Amino acid sequence: MVRDFLLSYCRLLVNNPEDISLEIMEVDEGFDEITIFANSEDVGKLIGKEGRMINSIKTVISGCKAKGGKNYRVNVKAAG
Repeated sequence: MVRDFLLSYCRLLVNNPEDISLEIMEVDEGFDEITIFANSEDVGKLIGKEGRMINSIKTVISGCKAKGGKNYRVNVKAAG
């Protein structure tokens, strides 16, 4: 559920949607780390001014915690 949402949402925000990929690592039983890989041109768009876009993505993902009981950490990195 989280993977599908992030992929589709991030692809709407960037100029190179084909370069978006995700990696979800289970750090702990109740904690996952999500890394969004994007084209280096698009990393700034995903982070947004003063981190507002990534913070809004984190807020929406934290809503998934109520349903699934997991905590998530979201990172954005340039692909390649």
